[in-house]
Amino acid sequence: MIGSEVPLEKDRNLVTKLLCHEARKAFVPKQMPKDFRAEEKMTLDPELEEALSSATDVELSDLAAILGMPGIYPNSTSNGFDSQGFPNVVKAEPIRPVLDEPPNPTNVEESLKRIKSNDPRLVEVNLNNIKNIPIPTLKEFARALEANTHVKAYSIAATRSNDPVAVAFADMLKVNRTLKSLNIESNFVTGAGVLALVEALKENETLQEIKIDNQRQQLGTAVEMEIARLLEENVSILKFGYHFTQQGPRTRAAAAITKNNDLGKLGSSTHYLF
Repeated sequence: MIGSEVPLEKDRNLVTKLLCHEARKAFVPKQMPKDFRAEEKMTLDPELEEALSSATDVELSDLAAILGMPGIYPNSTSNGFDSQGFPNVVKAEPIRPVLDEPPNPTNVEESLKRIKSNDPRLVEVNLNNIKNIPIPTLKEFARALEANTHVKAYSIAATRSNDPVAVAFADMLKVNRTLKSLNIESNFVTGAGVLALVEALKENETLQEIKIDNQRQQLGTAVEMEIARLLEENVSILKFGYHFTQQGPRTRAAAAITKNNDLGKLGSSTHYLF
């Protein structure tokens, strides 16, 4: 026990000496870092200082332009500055409000009534972007067009139309002999509804343009191949609005539409969208 206490006493004495040595050191305050950002005061010749102090804004702006620093002094009248003192190169352009597309003014009920009455003055119906048309009403439009002999263009793009609406218009195409253009783009029609429309073209030689692109659900390769096959059997469609995703059916459909235009039965210009 006594032997083990001797090293401990030596360590305690060593620590005490080190503490006393540190306490006797002179205090040296920390030096603050130099501020290199401090600008030195420039002194000018009295004549030059007087000339600058009496110079006008235009003269100072011209001098800055000569020195190659046109942006250091704003001028309200010249040298690329506007009347508010902002350099044109940095001033933001005024915000131009982007106005929403005006709502479709077409009266849905009135249009349906005129189609049913076969009004000879009604040759085009545009219901695009009217999203609150009930599905039964859209199907009623299709039934009304079956007996109509004056409407040549009918468009229901972005009306939330679905497969039942597409099937109703497919039934209409089988009996209508007046309609030349049908637009059902940007809706909720699936491959089944699209195929029903294209299948109906077998019994219709009057329609020249049909647009079915931009549906919520992609049609798929099998549907595109069937569309291409049906178009190859058709002789009246001159414009087919659909962006094929597959090269094979795209090429076949393009050839079919080109063939129809070249035949010159219903038109001489080639118009198609792929």
